[in-house]
Amino acid sequence: MASSHLPSLKGKVCIVTGASRGIGKGIALILAQAGATVYITGRTLDTAEGKPGSLRQTAEEIGQDSPGKCIPVKCDHGSDEEVKELFDKVSKEQNGRLDVLVNNAYAGVQAIFDADGKPFYEQPLSLWDDVNNVGLRSNYVAACYAAKMMVPAKQGLIVNVSSAGGMRYIFNVAYGTGKAANDRMTVDMAFELRKTNVACVSLWPGAVMTENIHDIIHSQSKNEMTEKAARIFSDAEHPTYSGKAVAFLAADSKIMKKTGRILIVAELAREYGFKDVGGTQPLSIRQVKKVIQFSYPSLSWLVPEFLYLPGWFIAAGTNKF
Repeated sequence: MASSHLPSLKGKVCIVTGASRGIGKGIALILAQAGATVYITGRTLDTAEGKPGSLRQTAEEIGQDSPGKCIPVKCDHGSDEEVKELFDKVSKEQNGRLDVLVNNAYAGVQAIFDADGKPFYEQPLSLWDDVNNVGLRSNYVAACYAAKMMVPAKQGLIVNVSSAGGMRYIFNVAYGTGKAANDRMTVDMAFELRKTNVACVSLWPGAVMTENIHDIIHSQSKNEMTEKAARIFSDAEHPTYSGKAVAFLAADSKIMKKTGRILIVAELAREYGFKDVGGTQPLSIRQVKKVIQFSYPSLSWLVPEFLYLPGWFIAAGTNKF
């Protein structure tokens, strides 16, 4: 997407964690195209020639003509010390300025697929840490350091990338617990940050065709899980779709009206007027057509796109009282 179709983020300083591949890469590229200086993190600075998925490749992909840039920083978000060093580096190089933190780093994808089909008591106990150390705890740690920079400036935006797995069962107990905790953490962070004019939101992309998902779906070892994934990701979003959502949120002068909320990428697209790659407009999980499409695909053409399930109705499905 051309930078002329994006809001200007010139002068803004951003951090996007887990940006060597997938959603994080898509977000970082769009923020840089919009003019921001984006620090991108991951465990892989360089990869062997011909292999995708390095921070250096993400930084190079933005190109010389972009109004912004990506600065690669090798960082294991499972290490508190390395995360502290990251924020110290940004603070020193940007005179203490940080406008946007996107908590996207996640290390549990392969572990989730490896444990598929087993109940939690038959899965390795290590699965909990695989799914929720980098992806939940790491988000809390990064947000702590980000807030120390944003609060004195009385401005900033923290985006915790989450999913509908926090609302309903999708993969396993550890996954759902982590996503629900991410959303709860967002609400409570927003509550404490509100008086400082720092916003915190939870972002729900739809099904996104990341490199990992593509490799799993197209692996030679076909099983029930790969077939299920192929179904879920049949009309997947491009990773840059989430990037456009973050760019518009970062430029929104009324962002504090959204703080503490779960924001669905497909609905932000309609609000801010952007589309996915190829001009497509993916459906929100709240659209009745999407629900019917997943359960009764042959009937989905009968349902108009303007019909939405209200948020309270969806939340009621998780009511424990």
